[in-house]
Amino acid sequence: MPLKQKTSGRLISFEGSEGSGKSTQIARLAAHFQKAHRDVVTTREPGGTEIGEQIRNIIVHNSRGDEMCAETELLLFAAARAQLVREVIAPALLRGAIVLSDRFLDSSTVYQGIGRNLAADPVNQINRFAVGNVMPDLTVVIDVPEEMSLARLRQRASDLPDRMERENIDFYKKVREGYLVLAKSVPERFILVDGTKSEDAVEKKIWSEIQTRLK
Repeated sequence: MPLKQKTSGRLISFEGSEGSGKSTQIARLAAHFQKAHRDVVTTREPGGTEIGEQIRNIIVHNSRGDEMCAETELLLFAAARAQLVREVIAPALLRGAIVLSDRFLDSSTVYQGIGRNLAADPVNQINRFAVGNVMPDLTVVIDVPEEMSLARLRQRASDLPDRMERENIDFYKKVREGYLVLAKSVPERFILVDGTKSEDAVEKKIWSEIQTRLK
């Protein structure tokens, strides 16, 4: 369901390495919008739909996941994203809701394109095919050093780490650098936030920036 008309809905995506605090800040931002009496929808990638959650299970929990090639991973993420856009995000935007998504197409640009060394052109083409004309109005990148990202993952792990959490520090360094390049290349869309600060300070920065940018 592509968007074909002007709408008061807004899509705000959150990006960053594993353990950067996206989920916490999405919940806090949702509370701000709810206090302003806005219809708020929160979702995540991969997932957010029944089909997407099944794809997520294949990507992160499949017992043969370590054998998955980068191209397969990219296409699975894109498939889950295509379903999420058409089933959840586009309808919500059309009715004027604020949609907060834990990851969106920039994750594929960074994780599969830069982290997995896939060529930029096919990654971008697949991304755009998956989302149609639904693009984030704003993207919040919560930046944390790769060492902190891995340390936070170890602290929160109660079970065996999933595929993405098992990556080494060099992979997360590439991911972090990829997000920093993206944020600097499209400053009108990206909000770069220092994730090493307290949760309250990060929340205050995000809310201030969003109020200014969305007016």
